[in-house]
Amino acid sequence: MITYSHELETDFTIEKNKLAFREAIAYVESQFGKDYPVVIGGEKIFTEDKIVSKNPANKEEVIGHVSKANKELAEQAMQAALETFETWKKWKPEHRANILFKAAAILKRRKHEFSAWMVKEAGKPWAEADADTAEAIDFLEYYGRQMLRLQDGVPMVNREGEFNQYNYIPLGVGIIISPFNFPLAIMAGTTVAAIVTGNTVLLKPANTTAIIAAKFVELMDEAGLPKGILNFVPGSGAEIGDYLVDHPKTRFVSFTGSREVGCRIYERAAKVHPGQKWLKRVIAEMGGKDTVVVDKDADIDLAVNSIVYSAFGFAGQKCSAGSRAVVHQDIYDEVLEKAVALTKTLTVGNPADGAYMGPVIDDKSFKKIMSYIEIGKQEGKLMTGGEGNDSNGYFIQPTIIADLDQDARLMQEEIFGPVLAFCKARDFDHEMEIANNTDYGLTGAFLSKNREHIERARDEFHVGNLYINTKCTGAVVGHQPFGGFNMSGTDSKAGGPDYLVLHMQAKSTSEKL
Repeated sequence: MITYSHELETDFTIEKNKLAFREAIAYVESQFGKDYPVVIGGEKIFTEDKIVSKNPANKEEVIGHVSKANKELAEQAMQAALETFETWKKWKPEHRANILFKAAAILKRRKHEFSAWMVKEAGKPWAEADADTAEAIDFLEYYGRQMLRLQDGVPMVNREGEFNQYNYIPLGVGIIISPFNFPLAIMAGTTVAAIVTGNTVLLKPANTTAIIAAKFVELMDEAGLPKGILNFVPGSGAEIGDYLVDHPKTRFVSFTGSREVGCRIYERAAKVHPGQKWLKRVIAEMGGKDTVVVDKDADIDLAVNSIVYSAFGFAGQKCSAGSRAVVHQDIYDEVLEKAVALTKTLTVGNPADGAYMGPVIDDKSFKKIMSYIEIGKQEGKLMTGGEGNDSNGYFIQPTIIADLDQDARLMQEEIFGPVLAFCKARDFDHEMEIANNTDYGLTGAFLSKNREHIERARDEFHVGNLYINTKCTGAVVGHQPFGGFNMSGTDSKAGGPDYLVLHMQAKSTSEKL
């Protein structure tokens, strides 16, 4: 039986674990102010133009500076990746996998350190940061094992006097565009999935969490990854992001982020440029407007916990966050009252000090979320929260807006913050109607004791990840492969058995004997 790191997450109620994590935070603080380079072909390049990384919980606290790549450096990185691809693709798959296993071992030893970087740079609470690092370890180990399973291809039927083979080969150079909200797990997972399958990559992380990505690039170097396989090109999406997506030598793009940017990448990648001799592949995980549905005979306390912790983990900055609660009319008032009471117990503050909920990522997010709260006040009834304070950091109180129409903006548009919309349903059919009434289809939760309704929800609730009688966040690598339908992306199922194949192409050979 395989044990996943999520099953070994740190118990912070134990004093020695608290002490160890505080020591990790102190160590990370001692590293503040350093400069991190662009890395191309193993060469470290420091530029004048830099990303200034700041703590979203304390705007005055500078984490460090990251050199920005321009188009010239992006082209240099592309050429380095193209050159190294010619040798890397010939490496034995088990040797590529061994580098991932080595990286996982290093990350296990430095788990608290990497989690502490996320507390400081991303504003992640302790438990959320710890789970993020655990998931990164899982990705490294899972994709390494999956590559070992895929290395011999798929057995074919042979007729007499014939030998047939079906094997997977790498695609080429990939562009990895990773998000701020899982700055280690998703960034690392998407990067190593491309690398272990024999591709070379250009990694462009979210600017707000570029130092965490830089630390991971250092880790992969320590694990023995040859130079030029992973090229680190932080910078402007408008400048180098578009340039690399459009590049005729780009073979695939792996993107995690907003619907708006994802659709733009998908459209740009579809155009064939001069010198391009393939159709680019796009692996996209975009947004969500995820629903926790509470049926008439659900366990009320379980439902309330599922609603609140789905909505407000990491300040709602998850594409999987349960930002909508759809509750049967017979229990609506009781569930709402208890959800409000539980929400009021959540602590908001600096995550380094152990608060349950920290800040949102930056000023742009803060303003967007606060504007949606104002919209919510017009569309429904403010039950709790609704207040924000950006004087020191970008803090917003967990907010519940109730009595919303199923087509209200707060019920339809992704906010990506600690805002929960409550809506009443007449019966099971109405619950499913509302659950499926957005453009998205990422995660959902269904709370019920009615077996007939559970089985119908299994079929009718149109999401990539459905959770029954639990919250709708926290997919575990190898247990709940993650990816959604509709405008939530290409349903690429990260952490699943089909994911690595997306980074390869199948080759069939037949020999007459």
